[in-house]
Amino acid sequence: MHERGDGAPNNEGADGAEDHDAGGGIEERSTSGAIGPANREPPPARTDVPVPGGTLRVGEWHPDADGIPWLLVHGVTASHLAWAWLARETTARLIAPDLRGRGRSTAMPLPTAGGASPLARHADDLVAVLDAKAIDRAVVVGHSMGAFVSLVLADRHPDRIDRVVLVDGGLPLDLPAGMHPRDAVRHVLGPTAARLDMRFATARAYRDFWRAHPAFTGREDPLLDAYFAYDLRGTPGELRPVTTFATVEADSIDQNTGAAIARARERMPRPTALLVAERGLRGETPPLYPDLAALRTAHPALTTTRRVPHVDHYSIVMSAPGARAVVHAAG
Repeated sequence: MHERGDGAPNNEGADGAEDHDAGGGIEERSTSGAIGPANREPPPARTDVPVPGGTLRVGEWHPDADGIPWLLVHGVTASHLAWAWLARETTARLIAPDLRGRGRSTAMPLPTAGGASPLARHADDLVAVLDAKAIDRAVVVGHSMGAFVSLVLADRHPDRIDRVVLVDGGLPLDLPAGMHPRDAVRHVLGPTAARLDMRFATARAYRDFWRAHPAFTGREDPLLDAYFAYDLRGTPGELRPVTTFATVEADSIDQNTGAAIARARERMPRPTALLVAERGLRGETPPLYPDLAALRTAHPALTTTRRVPHVDHYSIVMSAPGARAVVHAAG
């Protein structure tokens, strides 16, 4: 086992198996789902796509790549920059929106009475992104809450999705009995949710907040610096995360109790793979999904289930080893 520049072990594989690159580097291949060269990836191109109520900011890597594009759906308080590590590990065309209410997307959550649920609204937004990019079909890869959105997207628009990759999300979480859905948000997210009500003097102070988070302790990575800086808005002394708790709460309640996700999990009309992390949101064990065998029994339509070793809920996408595991599942 050797170390990458981000401090994470260079191991990955199905259910704990190690996969070493004997040359100490990253293998580069020519197919659209290939492993690509590390540390050479420019920032994504960015465009704005109209959706009801505003626009979505969309990041795109490798726009001229051949093959089926990958549509990347980030987590509940994240942005398209959560996929920057993946962009270093593949030459596939990557389309990564900021979901409404996150990043630089101006479209805010819409009232749901008599209309689409929050997850269904996100799913329909993603179809608008595919339309704007003239993409007929895509591989959809969703992390955390984005995995729930990905399932709903594939269920509502199966003709637009080739296959689905769920990354540490999409399936029911094991919550304490009797816990109210609103309380479950803070219970699961912990300091990730608490920061949404906080104010920071500088971007450096915000980065220092995350350095103290157990999942990021000891990780010095320019991609992390860029990711966290992008998460802020406001003026010095009053900087705050872009995402509001109300936005997170609405989406989280829908992912845990909504009818759209329940239907999507029951039907799974497109081939669906599941990757889960070895550790949880705070780098702890047990992880969010401790029992793969139980998940396979409860969701027999899953085509693949794998546990990725040496990663937590964040680094399963926001590190080189985690990103490589996702590339292998999606490619």
